[in-house]
Amino acid sequence: MRLFTHEARQRSDETRRVYAAYEVAHTLADFIAAISFLIGSILFLWPAYEVQAVWLFIIGSVFFCLKPSLRLAREVQLWRMGQIDQLAERAKE
Repeated sequence: MRLFTHEARQRSDETRRVYAAYEVAHTLADFIAAISFLIGSILFLWPAYEVQAVWLFIIGSVFFCLKPSLRLAREVQLWRMGQIDQLAERAKE
């Protein structure tokens, strides 16, 4: 089974639940990153808040880096679940 295939996430109820959980985490990371950048941009309008704005940009960047990491972790977990399914099928024989 290959990574990033639609079939991997639709294989069973369990894989659909795993996929959905990772999608929620990915969306949450998206919102946190976007809100951090938005508030950081607004704070940059006042020189007194530049340090806080920079920290919000750093936090937003961390969450933007987290997004592809979540996708890769999801795909690896789904792939492993498929490998276990294949092993179980072989054990039945």
